[in-house]
Amino acid sequence: MSEESNKLDPISAVGIVSSLTKIPDGYYVVTQTTDGSDADLWKDGLFKSKVTRYLCFSRKTEPEVVVDMKLIDIKDPLPESFTPVLETLDKKEAAMRKRRLCVKMSTREAAETAVCDIQITAKSKYQLVNYTCVGEINNMGIWYRMGDVPRSQSSHQTRSAPKLDALHNTRIGISRPQYQQQNSGIYTMTVLDDVPFMVSEKFSVKPQQMQQVNLMGITIKSLAEIEEEVSRGCNARLPPPPLAQNAKQTVLGCN
Repeated sequence: MSEESNKLDPISAVGIVSSLTKIPDGYYVVTQTTDGSDADLWKDGLFKSKVTRYLCFSRKTEPEVVVDMKLIDIKDPLPESFTPVLETLDKKEAAMRKRRLCVKMSTREAAETAVCDIQITAKSKYQLVNYTCVGEINNMGIWYRMGDVPRSQSSHQTRSAPKLDALHNTRIGISRPQYQQQNSGIYTMTVLDDVPFMVSEKFSVKPQQMQQVNLMGITIKSLAEIEEEVSRGCNARLPPPPLAQNAKQTVLGCN
């Protein structure tokens, strides 16, 4: 978008008026073409008519803005998502004859760009730079220009909220067990990936240096201590060998 179009506020309403003396508050009326001719959309080429129609628009800050415009034949079907301008704003009379002006609206928060200016040219072959032609009526062309929709501080905060939520979810995902990530088929790379984990040397204690700990009446022993007690217990329960028993009986018999 050019710098000039960015300075213009987006258009929030488009209408038709039948009299220049009854213009609604906050509306701009396109009374002349770009070359200074009368921009009456109803005028007859042969006879001067008492009926007049002028295009007007408003830049009031509203919840919705105009994002597109079309000029179609009155017998053509209405384009999807477009609203026709059927009556004049001042007298509620038919807005146009043979042709129908349609506008497409969008919420201000959802729209990145919107219509910011409307011009009317007297010759169909005359083109406006950075403008889009809506269509022709009574040998005049209706053109509109797009511009960026300015954002308030509150809307910036609202749009930033999903990003903060995504970051929060990413941080939560770091503490999830790895098996949950594998079962779901999704694995998120984190800052801790590929970082080797090692136990500090101050926590490395040899078995002989370990001390017995008594926890709630239960004595915690090292593996070496357990093996030593088992070995002594087994040796105490083993019966003496046969030779030792015979020798004992012989000694007793001699006595």
